[in-house]
Amino acid sequence: QVQLVESGGGLVQAGGSLRLSCAASGSIFSYNNMGWYRQAPGKQREWVATIFSGGSTNYRNSVKGRFTISRDVAKNTVYLQMDSLKPEDTGIYYCNAKGSTNDWGQGTQVTVSS
Repeated sequence: QVQLVESGGGLVQAGGSLRLSCAASGSIFSYNNMGWYRQAPGKQREWVATIFSGGSTNYRNSVKGRFTISRDVAKNTVYLQMDSLKPEDTGIYYCNAKGSTNDWGQGTQVTVSS
């Protein structure tokens, strides 16, 4: 089973930026798509963004124009560039990879202060 390790979370003021990384222990081409989810305190986990094996991307409406998902195949890493952050973006961000398996990372905390 491929392991996913997130990094890059932290505390940032509203309007600031963070870049999350998700490093896979194996080839990310083995997955049909990879994505980011988040979970705010007291709320259910929600989908944020996906990058498909062909390179196309998709975003939830509330982050469109502010977040960018990308990948570096050589490094087996997926990124989430988050700009113009808002307090409502606060939560634990999880990397997800879907293929023959459905794998999750351990999460990284993002806190946006107002």
